[in-house]
This record gives sequence, C-alpha cells and structure tokens, in this order.
Amino acid sequence: MKTIRALLLLCLVSLFFLQFGCKKPDDGSYVDPITLYEKVKGEWKLNDISQVDETAKVAGISPDEISLFSQFGFENLTLSLQVDEKNSPTVYSVSGDAPELFPNSGYWDLSTSFPAANGTAPVINLYSDQAKTDLQAQLSVVSVPGAKTEMELKLTRKSGGVAFVSYSYKLTNVQ
Repeated sequence: MKTIRALLLLCLVSLFFLQFGCKKPDDGSYVDPITLYEKVKGEWKLNDISQVDETAKVAGISPDEISLFSQFGFENLTLSLQVDEKNSPTVYSVSGDAPELFPNSGYWDLSTSFPAANGTAPVINLYSDQAKTDLQAQLSVVSVPGAKTEMELKLTRKSGGVAFVSYSYKLTNVQ
C-alpha cells in the first residue's frame, strides 16, 4: 500500500512538472537597446548660458560665474542634432544671433552610445568633415535628458591642458 501511494505521488509530481515546468517563457521579441542618441537628438532651445571663470573658481575669487543669456543674442540660440533612421548621428547646426563659441555646423557623434557605469559624462564630438577625422570641439553632456526634456552641455576652453573658462548651456527640447 505504501508503495502504491509513493508511486501515485511520484506520478502526480511528475505530471505537475511536465505541465508547468517545461513551458518556454515568452520573453517577447528582440528590440535594440535605447541609446543616448535617442535622448539627445532633436531641436534644442537655449534657456540659459553661464560663463564660468575656472581660474577664479579655483582661487576662490568672486564672481566666478556670470549669466550671458540676456546678452550677445543668446536668447534665440537653437541647437539641432540630427540622426538617421537607425539613430546614428549625422549633422548638427546652431542657429541664432549669438557669437560662435564652437563651429555652427558640421557632423557629430557621442563618445559612447550608452551611459557609463562609472558615471563619467558622455561627450558630444563636433567634426568639420563627414568622415569625422577633423575634431573641432567637444561638449560634455552634464545632464542627460530623460523624464525631463532638458539637457545641460558644457564647453571648456583650455590652455596648456589647464581649463581657464567654461560655458554651461541649459537647453530644452522643442519637439
């Protein structure tokens, strides 16, 4: 009698595992991962620009930062970062009456397609040629757009490897 019960219990357990344990889960179909290109592409309108005196900042001299937004025509500055149908970067352009702090048009890419695990900021590389061999400027992406459609970029000028001035651009996506 004990053997029959044990055999019956073994059969029930086997049927249970066959019914529920051998089904392949439906994980959906493959989609490409979301890249930083999808977040930074588009038309960006300048909300604020600050000039930071890096030398004064290090020395503790005030003021070390001033807003340039209401000066020099920065109010109407827009930045366009274009991508193709595969979200690969193509061209960029800057429009408005502001002075040229970096070239107003050319080609661009990011230093990395995905956020860095160590928290380092991605960099937008600006090129003059389509082959992307002539690097003209680099903009650090200080704040990556996500839930908010805001992005902050930083352009740093250096002499002898030492930063002396930087410009912090605060932008909002207009699409």
